[in-house]
Amino acid sequence: MALALVLISLLIFLKEPIQELSQHSVWAILTVVVVFEFSIGATLSKGFNRGLGTLSAGGLALAMAELSQLAGEWEEIVIIISIFVIGFFATYAKLYPTMKPYEYGFRVFLLTYCFITVSGYRTGEFIHTAVTRFLLIALGAGVSLVVNICIYPIWAGEDLHNLVAKNFMNVATSLEGCVKGYLNCVEYERVPSKILNYQASDDPVYSGYRSAVESTSQEEALMGFAVWEPPHGPYKSLSYPWKNYAKVNGALRHCAFMVMALHGCILSEIQAPPERRQVFRQELQRVGAEGARVLRELGSKVKKMEKLGHVDILYEIHDAAEELQNKIDRKSYLLVNAESWEIGNRPHTVAEPQDLINFDNEEPLVLAHKSLSQPVLDLRSVNIPSSWDGPKTIVGVNPAVPPSPASKDFLKKQISWNAPGSFIADPTPLLEESKTYENASALSLATFTSLLIEFVARLQNVVDAFEELSEKANFKEPDELPAAARDPVAVGIWSRLFRCLKF
Repeated sequence: MALALVLISLLIFLKEPIQELSQHSVWAILTVVVVFEFSIGATLSKGFNRGLGTLSAGGLALAMAELSQLAGEWEEIVIIISIFVIGFFATYAKLYPTMKPYEYGFRVFLLTYCFITVSGYRTGEFIHTAVTRFLLIALGAGVSLVVNICIYPIWAGEDLHNLVAKNFMNVATSLEGCVKGYLNCVEYERVPSKILNYQASDDPVYSGYRSAVESTSQEEALMGFAVWEPPHGPYKSLSYPWKNYAKVNGALRHCAFMVMALHGCILSEIQAPPERRQVFRQELQRVGAEGARVLRELGSKVKKMEKLGHVDILYEIHDAAEELQNKIDRKSYLLVNAESWEIGNRPHTVAEPQDLINFDNEEPLVLAHKSLSQPVLDLRSVNIPSSWDGPKTIVGVNPAVPPSPASKDFLKKQISWNAPGSFIADPTPLLEESKTYENASALSLATFTSLLIEFVARLQNVVDAFEELSEKANFKEPDELPAAARDPVAVGIWSRLFRCLKF
């Protein structure tokens, strides 16, 4: 900015090209101050808007000046009416969403028209005022653009590209942190006020998905400036698909909402007992690890501008999600209050917490009878969605052992509010309320697992959006080797063969 101001001042002080530049030099200096922006795309956008607004307003002001002179005694009234009409329609037109990129141009148009019309009427030099203003604005915009491009250029498109890749890594970190924190029974003594007010916090789990969710405004601004930039670097096509970057980031944000909900389970007041979380530990860890791996791989592909390989990137995480769902179906009695079931028989013995983990290999009990008050339900024909790759499995619901009741100390630790009606002598209401909190705490585990499976389902949208971007942006093909090339014995032969085929 300082260098551009110095250059424009030197051009004005020289007085060689046009001697009258010093009289109206304020327009050139004002243009540099207003047009010079952080990125090249923003400078081009503002420079184009300012030039177009000045040129169109100058032409219209000259035409209106000739028309007002024909009015004779009514010249002032014609000028005032024209200013009202132009001010009304220019302000009204910029309110349309499609005109948002040209809002600054409308402001310059209105300012230029009023200035040329009023000052030209007082001096009688409409053409001189319009031409001088346009030349000085063009000079200021040109100097700003040259300095912005030639000295350490900053491209808005490159910033948008890096922003999308960074969001992938941040969401992956938050997902891993949520699963790890939930299985380790991380408990906040109190929820930080910054999280409650949705402010920046030192919590890496919170800051990761927050940056992805809050990047909408920054993403829209960068995309609006990137479309003005000429082809450069790896973005060589004339109509580069910047909008697809926003589409990929939107699909990722859709997944980040699920990570936010998973973090909400950790921050909730009612928590599932630790022993019940350990029953699903391996499955939850695998889904979390595979989900983070997919996000990091997609983020790396975006950063390297590389297409996906022939191997299905979602196969492992879909398989992990199916394994988790099967475990939920087998252990569904841990997620609800089995004592109030109206269908099926169950044992009346209470299992120890350590027995819940070791119950995987036991044969599930068969439903002995169904209640006559309920319709006949077929609970053994729940199909996995066909959109998931891998083998299709049929899962069923087989209740076996009732959940162990949570201890009073656990409820006191997890429930933050006091039980209402504690002064009543009859202990029955307290018992019922304690049972309500106990049942809700078991159900919170089902909430966490269902949110994690929903996250897996939403990953397909991210992959589809990335594939569309990679095709339109002409990403390079990945460097893949066949399975035989992974054998240490065959590495030398295959590597030499691929180098020959490549060149």
